[in-house]
Amino acid sequence: MASWLGGLGSGLGQSLGQVGGSLSSLTGQISSFTKDILLEGAEEVGDAATELHVSNSRLREIESINAAQKSENERLKKVCSDLEEKHEAAELQIKQLSVEYRNQLQQKEVEISHLKARQNALQEQLQKLQTAAQSAQLGGGVSQPATTSASFVPVVRHSSGFEGDDMDFGDIIWSQQEINRLSNEVSRLESEVDHWKQIAQSSKVQGANDAEQSEICKLQNIIKELKQNLSREIDEHQHELSVLQDAHRQKLVEISRRHREELSEYEERIEELENQLQQDGVSTDAMVDSKISEQEKMAQNLEGRKAEDLQIIKDLEDEIRKLNQKLSSTKEENKILLKEQELLKVEKIQLTQELESLKSDFSMLQSSVAEQDALLKEQKSQSKTPLPEDVVSLQQALLEAEREIARLSSLNQADSPVHMAKDVQAFTLDLQVLKEENLKLRNEKEELEKELLNAQCKDENITSAYTEDQNSELRQLKQDLERKEHELNESIAERETLIAELEELDKQNQEATQHMITLKEKLSRQHIETDSITKQLKIDIDVERKKVAKLEMEKMETIKELDTQKEKLSQCSYALNDLHISKQQLQDNVRNLQEQLKKAQDCNLHNKKEIKELQQRLKEREEELSLSLSKLTENINQASSLSSQDLILKEREVEIVKLQNKQLENKQLNEDLEKSLSDLKTENGKLIAAFEELKQELNDTISEKNKVCLEKDTVVEALKLEKRHLESELSQAEKQLFEQAHKYEQTIEELSNARSMDTTALQLEHERLVKLNQEKDFKIAELKRSMEQMEADHQETKEMLTTSLGGQKQLTELIKEKEEFIERLKNQASQVKEELEEYREVSRKQDVLKQNLEEKDKSLAIMKEENNHLKEEIERLKDQQSRATPVVEPKTLDIIIELESEVTQLKVIKNNLEEEIEVHKKTIEDQNQKTVQLQQSLQEQRKEIDESKFQCEQMNVTHERLSLEKDEEIKNLQKTIEQIKTQLHKERQVIQTDSTDLFQETKVQTLNGENGNEKHDLSKAEIERLVKGIKEREMEIKLLNEKNVSLSQQIDQLSKDEVGKLTRIIQEKDLEIQALSARVSSASYRQDVLGLQQQLQAYVMEREQVLAVLSEKTRENSQLKTEYHKIMDMVAAKEAALVRLQEENQKLSNRFENSSQDMFRETIQNLSRIIREKDIEIDALSQKCQTLLTVLQTSSTDTDNGSGGVNSNQFEELLQERDKLKQQVKKMEEWKQQVITTVQNMQHESAHLQEELQKLQAQILVESDSNSKLQVDYNGLIQSYEQNEKKLRSFSQELAQVQHTIGQLHNTKDLLLGKLDLVTPSVTMASIISQPSVMQSSVPEVLSDESKLLQKELEQLKKKLQEKDSTIRTLQENNQRLSDSVATASEFERRSQEETDSEMRQIREKHDVLQKSLREKDILIKSKSDQLLSVSENLSNKVNENELLKQAVTNLKERNLILEMDIRKLKEENEKIVVRCREKETEFRALQETNMQFSMMLKEKEFESHSMKEKALAFEKLLKEKEQGKTGELNQLLNEVKSMQEKAATFQQERDQVMVALKQKQMESSALQSEIQHLHEKEQRLNQELERLRNHLIEMEDSYTREALAAEDRETKLRKKVSILEEKLVSSSTAVENASHQANLQVESLQEQLNLISKQRDEAVLQLAISQDQVKQYALSLTNLQMVLEQFQQEEKAMYSAELEKHQKETAEWKKKAQNLEEKVASLQENLEEANAALDAASRLTEQLDVKEEQIEELRREGEIRREMLEDVQNKLMNLINSTEGKVDKLLMRNLFIGHFHTPKNKRNEVLRLMGSILGMKKEELDQLLSEDQRGVTRWVTGWLGGGTGSKSVPSTPLRPTHQTGFNSSFSELFVKFLETESCPSLPPPKLSVHDMKPLGAAGTGKTSSTPSSSQIPDSGVSGSSRRPDTNPFLAPRSAAVPLITPASTSGHLLMKPISDALPTFTPLPVSPDASAGAVLKDLLKQ
Repeated sequence: MASWLGGLGSGLGQSLGQVGGSLSSLTGQISSFTKDILLEGAEEVGDAATELHVSNSRLREIESINAAQKSENERLKKVCSDLEEKHEAAELQIKQLSVEYRNQLQQKEVEISHLKARQNALQEQLQKLQTAAQSAQLGGGVSQPATTSASFVPVVRHSSGFEGDDMDFGDIIWSQQEINRLSNEVSRLESEVDHWKQIAQSSKVQGANDAEQSEICKLQNIIKELKQNLSREIDEHQHELSVLQDAHRQKLVEISRRHREELSEYEERIEELENQLQQDGVSTDAMVDSKISEQEKMAQNLEGRKAEDLQIIKDLEDEIRKLNQKLSSTKEENKILLKEQELLKVEKIQLTQELESLKSDFSMLQSSVAEQDALLKEQKSQSKTPLPEDVVSLQQALLEAEREIARLSSLNQADSPVHMAKDVQAFTLDLQVLKEENLKLRNEKEELEKELLNAQCKDENITSAYTEDQNSELRQLKQDLERKEHELNESIAERETLIAELEELDKQNQEATQHMITLKEKLSRQHIETDSITKQLKIDIDVERKKVAKLEMEKMETIKELDTQKEKLSQCSYALNDLHISKQQLQDNVRNLQEQLKKAQDCNLHNKKEIKELQQRLKEREEELSLSLSKLTENINQASSLSSQDLILKEREVEIVKLQNKQLENKQLNEDLEKSLSDLKTENGKLIAAFEELKQELNDTISEKNKVCLEKDTVVEALKLEKRHLESELSQAEKQLFEQAHKYEQTIEELSNARSMDTTALQLEHERLVKLNQEKDFKIAELKRSMEQMEADHQETKEMLTTSLGGQKQLTELIKEKEEFIERLKNQASQVKEELEEYREVSRKQDVLKQNLEEKDKSLAIMKEENNHLKEEIERLKDQQSRATPVVEPKTLDIIIELESEVTQLKVIKNNLEEEIEVHKKTIEDQNQKTVQLQQSLQEQRKEIDESKFQCEQMNVTHERLSLEKDEEIKNLQKTIEQIKTQLHKERQVIQTDSTDLFQETKVQTLNGENGNEKHDLSKAEIERLVKGIKEREMEIKLLNEKNVSLSQQIDQLSKDEVGKLTRIIQEKDLEIQALSARVSSASYRQDVLGLQQQLQAYVMEREQVLAVLSEKTRENSQLKTEYHKIMDMVAAKEAALVRLQEENQKLSNRFENSSQDMFRETIQNLSRIIREKDIEIDALSQKCQTLLTVLQTSSTDTDNGSGGVNSNQFEELLQERDKLKQQVKKMEEWKQQVITTVQNMQHESAHLQEELQKLQAQILVESDSNSKLQVDYNGLIQSYEQNEKKLRSFSQELAQVQHTIGQLHNTKDLLLGKLDLVTPSVTMASIISQPSVMQSSVPEVLSDESKLLQKELEQLKKKLQEKDSTIRTLQENNQRLSDSVATASEFERRSQEETDSEMRQIREKHDVLQKSLREKDILIKSKSDQLLSVSENLSNKVNENELLKQAVTNLKERNLILEMDIRKLKEENEKIVVRCREKETEFRALQETNMQFSMMLKEKEFESHSMKEKALAFEKLLKEKEQGKTGELNQLLNEVKSMQEKAATFQQERDQVMVALKQKQMESSALQSEIQHLHEKEQRLNQELERLRNHLIEMEDSYTREALAAEDRETKLRKKVSILEEKLVSSSTAVENASHQANLQVESLQEQLNLISKQRDEAVLQLAISQDQVKQYALSLTNLQMVLEQFQQEEKAMYSAELEKHQKETAEWKKKAQNLEEKVASLQENLEEANAALDAASRLTEQLDVKEEQIEELRREGEIRREMLEDVQNKLMNLINSTEGKVDKLLMRNLFIGHFHTPKNKRNEVLRLMGSILGMKKEELDQLLSEDQRGVTRWVTGWLGGGTGSKSVPSTPLRPTHQTGFNSSFSELFVKFLETESCPSLPPPKLSVHDMKPLGAAGTGKTSSTPSSSQIPDSGVSGSSRRPDTNPFLAPRSAAVPLITPASTSGHLLMKPISDALPTFTPLPVSPDASAGAVLKDLLKQ
């Protein structure tokens, strides 16, 4: 709905706007016409004066604003410079801090390395112990040789070492670095993987996805840039904050310094005042002296005290500093000790843990040893016990057998022989059985004994080895234990010493605090004395508070500045809105482009369909071809017997040549098509680039606006922070001041206490302790401050580190982005290369197809030829048959029949082939038609392109022609202007004569005005008239300028016809100007005005026509543009069709090619799958990395906020993840190698691609060159356009000058009339000239003369007024006549001016619009050129990046090769080692076998020896039995022995077999044991991995539980939020229902309104039609009216010309009269102004007189006081004279006498005169004496006398200050002399200026050059004059009037001194009798 309504509204707005525009133009014409007719007799008053006032006021406002802005700019510049300086200072500070931190880091790293070494040593010891324990366990558990256990040890050690790794928090930094490195490697590998993946997937990526991805990437880049900007701004603000803090500190320091300087200045001032007081005291009475001396003493005492206090304070400060240093050093030592203590504790804990583990290991070992011993004993018992038992049982059985034998023998003796024989047989059988059993038992016994021996040997070996190992391990353990116990003892001792020192320090501290408390109690009593000092401090605090107030004022100013910045922000927001609007417009453009793209894609699809159809047809044709080929082959086989094959072959070769030619032509066509395709593609690429640049610009603008907003926000925040910081610092400063005040009070109290105490050793100790205490207090306070500062600095550094980390992250992100960008570029390059390859393949396939076609054509031709030959042969045969005889042989008949059958078959084949050939021909023709169509389309495109080029060239030609025509017109205009100038020059010469006189008059008048005391302006009426005239002239000039500019633009845009019209108009103008000049010379002004009006109307009409032409041209231009766009679309569509055809051709060619490419594709697909899997893995890793980073950041923030420690869990997690990362890196590297192998295969193709890239670059360079040329041409055109504009401006200026000359001609009329009244102003001039001479003469006269002069002047003025009244009456009569004529003339002028004004305004507006459009186009062109430049720069950058990437790839390849070589070497070494191991094993097995054989041999030998021993025993028994005589038994026994031997042999054989089996079993068991060992090792490894995985799982579970808890918390929060939202939903749903209801109502109302609007629209349409009809009618009426008007104007011209002459004559007379009157009025006004000035001066003089009378009264009072003083003094003097008359002071005379000799000879007469005046000698006598002295008479008199001349200067005798009291006795004489000198009337009148006065003692310097006073005199004079130049001696106080430090203070009393020239005395002025009061008044006025 909204969009539909918007569309309706916009449509209506456009239509109404067009209607409004046409109506406004119509109404403007009608209104101008009505004004012409109606406003002829009406009078209009011009508001020029009011406009002038308004404009002046605005100008002033603007100037004031400008000045304010300039001042603000300057201030801001200063601020900027200050900030820059601060920034530099801050950077220096930061550098210093960073250096310090680096040093600290290095120290820490060194410590860490030491600790690591220590830890490694401990770990190695542990590993040794554990390996020993494990080897012992293995030896006890498994009865095996020591070699296996030894070989197993290193693996165990490694594993135990891995398990026993203790987590050291010192390794955190290293681990973080490692993690960063690994993450960097991962990111690098990821980037490489992305690169290869993109290369693999580049063929499959679609355009739309690319676009979306690019947009997403751009957005991501923008986000990253914004983040970077944010971080940068944060950094900058932190820098600014630090700088501001430094500045604030500097300010505080400066304030304190200023305060000190002010104090020092005040002290100096006080000292000066004290010196003055001392000098005054010396000069005044003794009482005053005593008081002053007391005061001085007091001041000195105070100063001394102050100095002492200051010294004490300084000493205290120094001591405090020293103590602070000591305290800081002690604190540092304490900290170090505490750290060491903590380290020792940690080590102790570790040692205790190790001890416990060792003890447990030892106990385990003991238990295992005990168990092993028990087992051994059991084995021994088991092996030993069964043997004796068997033996005993056998012995018992033997004894029982012997007993039974004995019993049987007895029975035998008793019983019968039969029984005996039976019994014997039975017994023998039993015996044999028993013997057999006995033998078996013996054999078993022997075997067991052998086994026991072997076991014992093994046990002994094992026990010995084990005991040795145990002993060695026990020794090592004992040594370690002793060493660690020793270290523990040392640490305990150190700890005890530290504790003792700490206790001592605590005691000392407690004692000091107790002593402090006592001192404070004593000092609190003397607190009253220091109140005065505290008051002074309070005053200082008040002063500082005032400064604080000033700072607050500054703060207020900053707030105001903030407000202004906010306003600027609002302006920026408006600008942002504008940019958003522009962005929307750009988005619309983007949408349009997207729609065009969609259209192009549709066209592409259509073309693809067509190509598919063509392919199907081709397939069918190919099948038919194959059939025809098979048939052809059959035909050829049949026709092989025929002899005419050579001819056929030749013909076919000819046809082949023809087909080849055709093929070449086809190839050329194909190449042309490819070229056109590439051109079109480049154009498309350019369009896409332009689109992307537009997008980039949009994004840039948005980012810039965001930056601006952020900057403004940050500035505001920074200022707020500054404010808070300043407030906090102020509060801190106040607190510090208060604390210092308290501390100073305490110190003063303590010092006063110390002073009050006796000067004993106790007092000294007390004072020392007090000072120490104070110093400690100060140190503590300073340390606290320093701690706070350090904390603040620490926080700042932390922030800096965080920001730097952020910056590093940003840098890494930037690098990633750049890599991605480079990869994209590479992808694009690969795509381009692939496309090129595709095109090439398409062309090849086409060539192949063409060749196939040609081959088939050839085969067809051959078949045809063969058929023809066969036919000919058949005919020949027929002829032969016809010729032959009728008798035919049966053979020939058979042959003929066969041939006929063959012929029929061949005919059938021939028909088939012909049909096939026809089909092929049709296909070829279709293809040819298609190619022709394509060629035609290409030609059409080329034609269109040529046409467009031709049109462009025509446009250029027309433009050049227009410029030439303009130049010609300009030359014509210049000629016409020069002609006008020549005509006007003559008239100007006439006018100049009059104007010079007038100018002289005006100059004289202005000079007269200036000669007066104050400058006065002309009368108001004249000023207003002048201003109006000036304004009117300015308006005319502006209008003409604007007209000229508009005309120039119109000339630029007009075609030839319009130019011709304009030239005609210009000629008409020239004629009119000539006519005007003629009329100006004559009296036909009114007619000229009417002519000008007509011309103006004509111009307006012509301008409208020009505008219409312009609009038509613009429409044509737009149509051409649309056509061009359509052509471009067509070209793009054809390009797409071509591309599709090529793709289809490629597919066909692929089918014909082998299946090798399919295999290759499958491999590529497999690779791509692998790459995708790796990508997924990499994404997972990157996510993990990100989570890690977030965890790290959170942990870092937690550590910053908290204690600063690191959780062990986090560290373990980090380490584990590091291991994982390492594994992943290994995997990635392996995979990378695989990828590289695949890539190496693809590198062969890269060379071709690089060459193509170079070609493309060359093309780009060519295009850039052409672009630069175009730019140069464009710049030239712009310059020519600007030059034309300049020329036009110059012409406009010349036109304005012409008009000005016309105006001057108008003025000359008035001036000629004014010549009549030149006689009267000359009289006034004479009077005015006489006035300044009188004024000048009466400058130095008195007030009375001035008053008389004023009276005279008043009388003269009255006379002049009477004369002028009479002249005014005569002039008034003339004026009335002139006024009528002037009124009529002014009315006509006003009307014409108003009309011209209105027209000129309209022209101006149009001109402005045109200028704006021109500027916009220029800006567009410039932006496009900038874009082109940026694109070219980007290209060059990309090329450079590509080169860099190539270099990187080559480097990587080299690295990979090196790595592969290393791996190969390692593999070879491994193989060698394996071979050696196998050889050793085989040798070992062989040795074992030999050993076994030897053992078998030994056992056999032992068995043989054993059997021999048995035989020997048996023989012995037999011998014994023989001796006893039992032969029968012997035989039996021998038989038994033989049987037993046989059995033994069988047993031996069985034993040998068993032994062989045993050996085999043993071998198998050894192999099994080795396998078991391997399995054990594997189990251990697996267990380790299991443990690690368990730990990891536990950690993961912990993290998952944490996350789950967090998730639960979030769930609860979210549920709460959901509940809130549900409530809101309910409320909103109700609101929505209400809103929907209201909306429905609104919709209904809107529909009703729509209906109404539609009705209104219909009505408006009707009205429009009606109005258009009316417009036409108006146009007709207008033309009629214009005709009537022209006739009417021609009639009126004749009337007006006659009337104008009359009026001009009358106006000339009236003007003369008016001028006379005006001159009289001006002279009267001047007189009045002078009178007013005189009155003002008189009032001022009266005020001055009142002031001076008051001064005189004050002086009189002072004079009366002085007279009273003088009378007292005179009385005293008289008394003194009476008492000391006729007495001469000896001292004085002595001094004078000495002074006479001291003075130089030139000035000794003056000294003699002084002496004479003191002695009372007369002047004449002295002169005589001196004259005689000069002649040579009475020189001796000068030794003690002197001739006085009554010198007017001070008698500056060389008295010293020691002789003051003696000098007072001769006071009377001196006073008389003083009175004589003062009463002398021969003084010249003194001047009031200080510079004209001589310094004191100028007269007597010569005499007293040697004295010290002579050097003081001039200095004092100068100082007096310089110090008080503006003081009034009567109004000023005593100190100002009379200087305190007088130069002659050494010479005695004040009254003795003369009035020095330094003092400005106001003596009464001597008035000359010639002077008058008027002259004095005038003189004062001049001053």
